[in-house]
Amino acid sequence: MSGIPHDHYEPKTGAEKWLHRRLPIVSLAYDTLMIPTPKNLNWMWIWGIVLVFCLVLQIITGIILAMHYTPHVDLAFASVEHIMRNVNGGWAIRYIHMNGASLFFVAVYLHIFRGLYYGSYKAPREITWIIGMLIYLAMMGTAFMGYVLPWGQMSFWGATVITGLFGAIPLVGESIQSWLLGGPAVGNATLNRFLSLHYLLPFVILGLVIVHVWAFHTTGNNNPTGVEVRRTSRKEADADTLPFWPYFVIKDLFALVVILVVFFAIVGFMPNYLGHPDNYIEANPLVTPAHIVPEWYFLPFYAILRAFDGDVWVVIVANFITGGIIDAKFFGVLAMFGAIVVLALVPWLDTSSVRSGRYRPMFKWWFWVFVVNFFVLMWAGAMPAEGIYPYIALIGSAYWFAYFLVILPLLGLIERPTVPPATIEDDFKEHYGKDDGDHGGITATSPSPAE
Repeated sequence: MSGIPHDHYEPKTGAEKWLHRRLPIVSLAYDTLMIPTPKNLNWMWIWGIVLVFCLVLQIITGIILAMHYTPHVDLAFASVEHIMRNVNGGWAIRYIHMNGASLFFVAVYLHIFRGLYYGSYKAPREITWIIGMLIYLAMMGTAFMGYVLPWGQMSFWGATVITGLFGAIPLVGESIQSWLLGGPAVGNATLNRFLSLHYLLPFVILGLVIVHVWAFHTTGNNNPTGVEVRRTSRKEADADTLPFWPYFVIKDLFALVVILVVFFAIVGFMPNYLGHPDNYIEANPLVTPAHIVPEWYFLPFYAILRAFDGDVWVVIVANFITGGIIDAKFFGVLAMFGAIVVLALVPWLDTSSVRSGRYRPMFKWWFWVFVVNFFVLMWAGAMPAEGIYPYIALIGSAYWFAYFLVILPLLGLIERPTVPPATIEDDFKEHYGKDDGDHGGITATSPSPAE
């Protein structure tokens, strides 16, 4: 945490000094583990370690699966069945990888919601937030390409629908779609390309994660109050922080164990609960499933994509103004990607001078409506595009954009926040009692800061 006074690694033995002069890797590890961390972090700060674990798990299981997978339209489905039935432990590796993607997205959505509520995107952490959004986009691309590889019915038709969105782009859409597919339709070239990118992107994500961690180590960790750690003296910094090891490492590991108990229970007893039964039918270009749906973590954006049909007035206006260039399909694509863009731009859309939502009474109501709206969109995206469901998706989509483009900018002007505590130490004392001011910091009657 740059600028916060704390102990740095000092090599003692001759071997340590020799290594430190040539490659200060021990110093880097020490400074990372002993980084001063706001002592008032709550349980919503556990998702970072869960995300790192998921990334490593997905890379390891993905490499093993790639050893046995055959990227060919005539062999891909059979090779997955071979993994499940003939490879030692193959069923476990495949189910861990498949459900690991879901755990990855559960953790990232909770991580994002925490950042939105506590204002972790506000200055000086805008770059940290943007890098996080790039990680999220890379995750979505990786997950989509991975879903195509089993070559079941939903894999094939999901790929056909989603890649068809690029064809809606005026002038260059068909060329982009053909380049992405490797031909005029989803086929053998598509499988080869998607396998290559599905294998490559996790390492891109790993690199972005390293930059993401570096970024928040530079600016410092946010905390539930949104109050910055005092940096004027070592004593004040010590009163606001505790070293990451052992306090928060133990807390994070405990939370990870609890989450993994639930995760492996799902893998062992209900591994296909979040999947679609049609994906256990081999892909057939001549048979279209009754209802094509993506994986659950794409459903909110899929609902936004389908919400804007030719009868929606904003689509009619856009089509008229652009002379037919922006039709309903292209508008849906713009809305889907725009929903992610406004999420990335929230550091500049939120005009409030108070960082944490804990001290913003009006913001709390709008934020929790936004969270409920996210799940409503997820549900609407899983429903057929008929009856009342498109209207629900349209209302949910309108609120998504209104939250970022209208509500957050206006709240900064009209809201009267309550007064945050002056220091992190004051907030900690209010919740956990007095501390003695050093790194141990806890009296015999106070709970651990990891609680």
